[in-house]
Amino acid sequence: MRIAVDALGGDRAPREIVAGALAAAVRLPRDEVFLVGDPTLVEPEVDPDGPPNLSLREAGGPVGMGEEPASALRARPDASVAVAAEMVREGEADALFSAGNTGATVAAALLRVGRLQGCRRPAIATVLPLTSPVLLLDAGATVMCRPQDLLNFAILGGVFARRYFDLEGEARVGLINVGEEPGKGNDLSREAHYLLSESPGVRFVGNVEGREIGSGVADVLVTDGFTGNVVLKTAEGVAREILAMLRSAMAGGPISKLAAGILRPRLRGVRDRVDPENYGGSFLLGVRGSVVIGHGNSGARGVENALVGLSRTGAGLAQTLEAALAAAHAAAGNAP
Repeated sequence: MRIAVDALGGDRAPREIVAGALAAAVRLPRDEVFLVGDPTLVEPEVDPDGPPNLSLREAGGPVGMGEEPASALRARPDASVAVAAEMVREGEADALFSAGNTGATVAAALLRVGRLQGCRRPAIATVLPLTSPVLLLDAGATVMCRPQDLLNFAILGGVFARRYFDLEGEARVGLINVGEEPGKGNDLSREAHYLLSESPGVRFVGNVEGREIGSGVADVLVTDGFTGNVVLKTAEGVAREILAMLRSAMAGGPISKLAAGILRPRLRGVRDRVDPENYGGSFLLGVRGSVVIGHGNSGARGVENALVGLSRTGAGLAQTLEAALAAAHAAAGNAP
């Protein structure tokens, strides 16, 4: 894999981004890692004795978190995320990572890299680290969806989950809804349920209510970007609050402290499991290349894990997804 890293994207860039990219380059000696950004900002953070598979590609500054993505990219075509996306389009890189402005990363991927044939809108696919990990999409790229978009998300998510989770069979796909029955939900949910149940390219297990998200009934959960983003942020917030409540409960008297000492190793495991840094970011599916969007406050460990995850998916992911879309639409006898 050849990975273009937006070295200036993120709240803790460039220091943490460069440190994470350096660590990933050491772990992935067969891959190439490109740090993309203004050399005056990036070079001071680079170890001159770093691994030979880590190099710098000159670009401009970052797109700020508060900037309007499309306007910023038009005004500054040399922005670091835009140049990284350009490298993917020109075949100089297979993948793009950025922890910067999410909208700018999505826009750069769409404008510079381009959409897959048969995919009207992209989706952000993120792993929910539950007892049975599940892939959620869309987590925020396409807020207003059509039923056909959700079918495309199911096809993309199913193929990606099988590759990412190393599943033996086809991934099980569920539709997030307010009830299990096919007639539940709004017009989008009901029409998407029909399309999913009729598609030969999807192993559809039906509607999945919010309380069943972590039950292991599905490997992939699809919904529109508005709902998916709310689900993701709610899950992150609840996990954070539960851990805080546990810490508070064990900070009392001697008995509480004794219990805390006994349970601490297991609680650390739970904390690490829900820590976003262990996953590094979310994949943007539906574009002609592998794109990972990191958390805005990503540290070096999160960046490192994101790049290792990118490497694990391997080159050629976009071509595999595009072929799956074409096959599913052909089998269903409808145009993409």
